Amino acid sequence: MSLTPFTVDPAVMASIRPMASIDAAPVGRLHHAAMGQSTWAKLGPDFLTALYTALIDDHRFLGFVYQEDGAVRGFIAGSQDTSAMMSATFRRVWPALALAAFPQILNPKIWGSLLGTARYAEVSGNQGMAESLFCSFEPGLRGKRIAGHINKVLFDELLARGHGHVCVTTEVDNVGANRQLKSWGFENAAQFQFYQKTMTRYVLDLQASERVQANSTHPAI
Repeated sequence: MSLTPFTVDPAVMASIRPMASIDAAPVGRLHHAAMGQSTWAKLGPDFLTALYTALIDDHRFLGFVYQEDGAVRGFIAGSQDTSAMMSATFRRVWPALALAAFPQILNPKIWGSLLGTARYAEVSGNQGMAESLFCSFEPGLRGKRIAGHINKVLFDELLARGHGHVCVTTEVDNVGANRQLKSWGFENAAQFQFYQKTMTRYVLDLQASERVQANSTHPAI
């Protein structure tokens, strides 16, 4: 699939920077607002803040935020190896994460979802691959191509680090997400069942994409 080159707006790019520990709370709030029915979000904003605080310290994590007038208004979170990153993070800081999730973590229904989450890499087929995990923005930024810019920053970073492909999964009936991924050149690789929903696994060939250039802006840990 031949795509037109991505037209970069320097002003937008100047507002995107690597995620830092100070961003964990606003990123957690954005994640919770956009994905409130997901398993992580059901554990509450405090849990999400603690999770992002821990992930930022993992060398496999890649996060970027979009900032305007000193406020974080959007973010993207990716990983060079999600399964290994999540396993290491939970082993390292599970007491803090459990405390931040209290009392929601006492809900038996949450435990069922958490056990399912532990099998995500296996059922999705993304094991060991680079992945774009979460992306969220304030509603007022829609239509301003902010998401396209922050996606490009993540994909450029992954290519610069030697990754040939990046995966994204989304619900099969999420029309907007499916359309955006296809517009970027992602190919439908497979479908699978997760959380009793049909999900689509998309893969982008970073090396072949006309919109991706090897450019690193995220400091290595």
